[in-house]
Amino acid sequence: MATAAWFLTGPTGVGKSAVALCLAERLGAEIISVDSMQVYRGMDVGTAKPSVADRQRAPHHLIDVVAVTEPFDAAQFVRRAGQAEEAIRARGRAPLFCGGTGLYFRAYLAGLGAAPGGDAVLRAGLEELPLSALLAELEAGDPVAFARIDRQNRRRVVRAVEVLRLTGKPFSAQQAAWSATTPDPAAPAPTVYGLTRAPAELRPRLEARVEEMFRRGLVEETRGLLAQGLAGNRTACQAIGYRQVLEHLAGQRSLAQTITLVKHRTWQYAKRQMTWFRHQMAVQWLTIPPGEPPEAVADRLQAGGRLV
Repeated sequence: MATAAWFLTGPTGVGKSAVALCLAERLGAEIISVDSMQVYRGMDVGTAKPSVADRQRAPHHLIDVVAVTEPFDAAQFVRRAGQAEEAIRARGRAPLFCGGTGLYFRAYLAGLGAAPGGDAVLRAGLEELPLSALLAELEAGDPVAFARIDRQNRRRVVRAVEVLRLTGKPFSAQQAAWSATTPDPAAPAPTVYGLTRAPAELRPRLEARVEEMFRRGLVEETRGLLAQGLAGNRTACQAIGYRQVLEHLAGQRSLAQTITLVKHRTWQYAKRQMTWFRHQMAVQWLTIPPGEPPEAVADRLQAGGRLV
């Protein structure tokens, strides 16, 4: 059985998971989740985590691997994904990487060098924090950078805190760790397929998915995670949906206002994802027209279809 790796990405809500399941069943593949939030146990509804039935159709990896109180970064993803790919290949099966966290894709495929690229969800959360809070976090976590940085340059401060959170260590201490992830430059670059939809179709899909998440108990799930220590995880608590519900539970806005805000933030995130992928990675895009089922998209991917 062929063991060539597949890589499938695209914005949130585009339909990646359904297509990946079709491909996995056809190829005898196992899915490696490339999602920075599905790694957390208990963050199920708000991350659109694969259902038990989906996981029975094809094995999934890098889902539910850490508690909401534990840190998780791109370096851990690279290590765990490498272990998963090796085990999948040892079973004679194909690894199928699927998700929307561009930073993790780039880390795994191209290495990150001395500093990681941006993370759209984390960056959006940091940009909403006051400068004083960002500086306090930077001083505590990376005093060397704090001493050198222009503290009036908000953009640079946000970037410094972003790097600190993504790596869990100051810039001066991370170079050796990242160098180990740099791939062989002589190796052929794999093909990364990306799925996209017209904005007029994607946005209603996202809004419907947000409404479904709240119907399925996103507020109750967040309340339970809060009791488990979610608020103490500076990365996990910034996840779209969870952050806004935490603010709702703190009395900052009504439930109806929260749902509206989550829809808006989700749409913004999807647009940022597309911008990131188009500028940071070589992706072979496939546009999904209205009504095309996952099986037909999988057919086109297997045929090597290009942008439509």
